[in-house]
Amino acid sequence: MTTTTHPDTTISADPALPTIRITREFDAPVAAVFRAHVDPELVVKWLGPRSVTMRVDRWDATTGGAYRYVHSRGDEEYRFYGSFHEVRPDERIVQTFTFEGYPDGVCLETLTLSDLGNGRTRLDIVSVFETTEGRDAALASGMETGVVEGYEQLDELLAQG
Repeated sequence: MTTTTHPDTTISADPALPTIRITREFDAPVAAVFRAHVDPELVVKWLGPRSVTMRVDRWDATTGGAYRYVHSRGDEEYRFYGSFHEVRPDERIVQTFTFEGYPDGVCLETLTLSDLGNGRTRLDIVSVFETTEGRDAALASGMETGVVEGYEQLDELLAQG
């Protein structure tokens, strides 16, 4: 098991499975964390590393909906898209995720939110890749920086109320 832990974020990959697990706690209620994941006006403020800006081309965070967005850094663009398979308010989001540069790398992600009481929320994500090579490519892509910095930005957004 490969595990990276930052003060608030744990990212782990089991060498025997093509999966990545992410765990993060937030000082905010479940409803606020959920809304930050489904409202495109909020998503653009936190998703990804600090060094990129985000543009949403399509965002329908409902069961059966889809999304497409672009992260930009200077002249470089990184495009992502997928489908929302299940969206249960304040509880769970199941979606596919594809980095346009790797069209054979569709990932299935399940995000679960848990109410920890006292206005705190735990987020758990399990990402299942088609192959361990695909998972390893995602880990090597700078994903860790994007996840950690993104959740730091989400903390800042949630603190604003």
